[in-house]
Amino acid sequence: MTITDPNHTGPSPLKRWRGPLWGLAMAAALGMAWYEGQTGSTRPAAALPAGPGGAFALTASDGTTFTERNLAGRPFAIYFGFTRCPEVCPTSLAKLARLRAKLGSDGARLAIVFVSVDPGHDKPADIGRYVTLFGTPIIGLTGSETQLAQITKAYGVYVAKVPQPGGDYTIDHTAATYLMDANGQFSNLITHDDTDEAALVKLRQLVS
Repeated sequence: MTITDPNHTGPSPLKRWRGPLWGLAMAAALGMAWYEGQTGSTRPAAALPAGPGGAFALTASDGTTFTERNLAGRPFAIYFGFTRCPEVCPTSLAKLARLRAKLGSDGARLAIVFVSVDPGHDKPADIGRYVTLFGTPIIGLTGSETQLAQITKAYGVYVAKVPQPGGDYTIDHTAATYLMDANGQFSNLITHDDTDEAALVKLRQLVS
């Protein structure tokens, strides 16, 4: 479900909530609306995924290249945000850490991935330090503007810089967690409003 961070200022209400409505339809149809969001793609229709996801190449916190192949054979939860996010990002990552613990031994099968969409501030080492704050293994990634544009388009993630006084900026972004199965296919979403109980059901289905 595409939900922009309510704690950030940003586009008009109509533009800000267009994403959540699309995300709700996408979750209900398990990605069927995804094809309509790929207009302009140069890939043939047969090559498109059944939902959010696809190939990417980003930089891990140790400076090495990390691609979707590093996650092959393992279900994963992927969240897009930035380290200076005041509330929604840390809340979402803390929730994933808490839920992984509730999965018990099955939690070890789940990879948690955090992609920073703020390359202007978040360098690989910064992201590495950030993800250690949540007390569970989290794969921290970032990339160039081009690389991030590729993966955010592949996942249907909304990202927009919002200017702030003094010349700085914050980022308005999708605040849902994408759940991907061991084959890299879209499975479900954990929305910002999901209770732990509702989210745990989705994660149990993912790792079962």
